[in-house]
Amino acid sequence: MSDTSDHSAGDIIDRKHSLFTYVCWALLAGAAGVGLWTGNWNMVFLAGVVFALTLLPFFFESWADLRLPKSFIAAVTVFIVGTIFLGEVGDFYERFWWWDVVMHTGSAIGFAMIGTVIMLIFVRGDRLSAPPFLLALMAFSFAVALGALWEIFEFAMDQWFGLNMQKSGLVDTMSDLIVDSIGAMIGAGAGYWYLKRGGTGFLPLTIDKFVRDNPHVFEDTKA
Repeated sequence: MSDTSDHSAGDIIDRKHSLFTYVCWALLAGAAGVGLWTGNWNMVFLAGVVFALTLLPFFFESWADLRLPKSFIAAVTVFIVGTIFLGEVGDFYERFWWWDVVMHTGSAIGFAMIGTVIMLIFVRGDRLSAPPFLLALMAFSFAVALGALWEIFEFAMDQWFGLNMQKSGLVDTMSDLIVDSIGAMIGAGAGYWYLKRGGTGFLPLTIDKFVRDNPHVFEDTKA
C-alpha cells in the first residue's frame, strides 16, 4: 500500500504546486481581503466557498489513495475559479465572449483524460493490450456525459437561485455541448495517442505521469 492516503492540511501547504494554482489561490485571497475591507460579505463568502472547492482534488487523493499530477490539480483549480468566481462573480462570461468556450473546452479535455485513466485502471495499466479506439471512445463518452450533467447543474442553479448561468437558454446549452464534444475529442485523442505511442506530448505525458505516480493502482501490469 502506498502512502498517498496520508494527506493532511500540512501536506497541501508543503507540497509544490503549479504556478497557476498559486495564482488562483492568491486571487481568491485578494478578493476575500477586498471584501473584508469594503464590508462585502457576499464576496468573502464566495471566495471562501470557491477556495474550499479547489481543495477537492486533495481530498479525492486521500479518499482514493491516488497521487494526482500537479498539472491536473492546476487545471481543476483554474476551471473552478474561472467558472464560478471569475465567470459568475467577475462577469467574465459577459465581458469576454470566448470565456465560456475556453472553460468548456478545457474541462472537456480534462474529463476525457480522466476517462482514459479510469479505463486504464480497469485493464491494470496495460496500455499495450488495451484497445485504443474503444478506450478513446469510452473516454469521449465520459467527458460528454459530464458536460451534459454540468448543463443540468446550470439549469438547476438558474431555477433555484435565480442565477443566469445558461445565459441565452437553449442556444447557450447547445453551444456548450458542441464545445464540450470538441474538447472531449481532443482529450480522447490524447488518450489514444498515449495508448499508441506512450507519454510523448504534453497531454499524453500527463496521463503517463499519473500511471507512473500510482504504481499501486497498476501493480498487476506485468502479471
